Amino acid sequence: MNHQTSDWNENSGSHIRIAYAGLELKDLILKGLSNFNIICNDTITQLDVYLGEQSILTVPDIILIEIDKEGKCFALVESIKRSFLLNGSIIVLLSTQNDKSLKQKALQLRVHDYYSVPFSIDDLRERLNFLVTFKLIKPKLLELSKEVDTTYKMPFGKRIIDLVISCSMLFFLSPIYLLVAIAIKLDSKGPIFYKSKRVGTGYKVFDFYKFRSMRTDADQLLAKLSTENNQYATEGGASKAAFVKIKNDPRITRLGNFLRNSSLDELPQLFNILRGDMSVVGNRPLPVYEAEMLTSNEWSMRFLGPAGLTGLWQISKRGKEDMSERERKKLDNFYAQKYSIWLDLRIIVGTVPALFQKEKV
Repeated sequence: MNHQTSDWNENSGSHIRIAYAGLELKDLILKGLSNFNIICNDTITQLDVYLGEQSILTVPDIILIEIDKEGKCFALVESIKRSFLLNGSIIVLLSTQNDKSLKQKALQLRVHDYYSVPFSIDDLRERLNFLVTFKLIKPKLLELSKEVDTTYKMPFGKRIIDLVISCSMLFFLSPIYLLVAIAIKLDSKGPIFYKSKRVGTGYKVFDFYKFRSMRTDADQLLAKLSTENNQYATEGGASKAAFVKIKNDPRITRLGNFLRNSSLDELPQLFNILRGDMSVVGNRPLPVYEAEMLTSNEWSMRFLGPAGLTGLWQISKRGKEDMSERERKKLDNFYAQKYSIWLDLRIIVGTVPALFQKEKV
């Protein structure tokens, strides 16, 4: 077995252990990730044997695997996830091919990240550092939110405005709630409300409510559609994107198109505002799989501001295909740094015409 360890650097993350398998990208990885402690294996089989020899004290923090032609890496990932000892390790797959089917398979296996060439080794290094620092952000989001929330509190005046608006709208719109609920039941099988986990202020995770506008199997179809029809993934030939917005989404029901175009599907979020999960104005709370992509120093700023029902993104270029991923991130960061009651009032006024803006995607 041909194990090789990269240079040890006590001042730069050398405590992080990486078990690596592959030959095509080996030189790039050893040079670009020299601050990590890397154990190299030439083949998937060698990596499998190496992992089988580890104890609870030597198990790697990260398992970094080049996708092989035979697809043995996918079977190894499944084996790792079944292992009591290894299932806490971070798994990242690297591909020398720009093949959407490989990415789809990786997403289905729920690996922590996937990179296909060409990719920035600096981006990979920053991503691995983040994942190890927070040690699998998904199960740790609650702990992280407690730490961040002690510093970032919603202003008292903003909370009062939220309560006034949410209570009054819930009262006056109650007949519309009833009509929409009946229409959803008549249109398609399934529940009236759709509930999902979203990440808001300070990485706080909460139950996010909408009127159901999609088929009941929508979540199962997302992995495939996000690789084939994602508006943001097509920018600049990028192999992956932080945000997911599906072009001509086939998961939406007949009534769902109307609910989305009129923004009526968003009305149940008034309950989230009433509960304090989010505000009337802020950065949109993101699904966990999107929040995990926005973890660099540059973009995590968006989570340090309030989460909201509407915001700068909605009133500036909502639904337009020329709204790039970077533009949307910059708007979120700007609001997190500059939010105020006066800015909120301007956004609320601008939201009314934005509600009737025709979506292009």
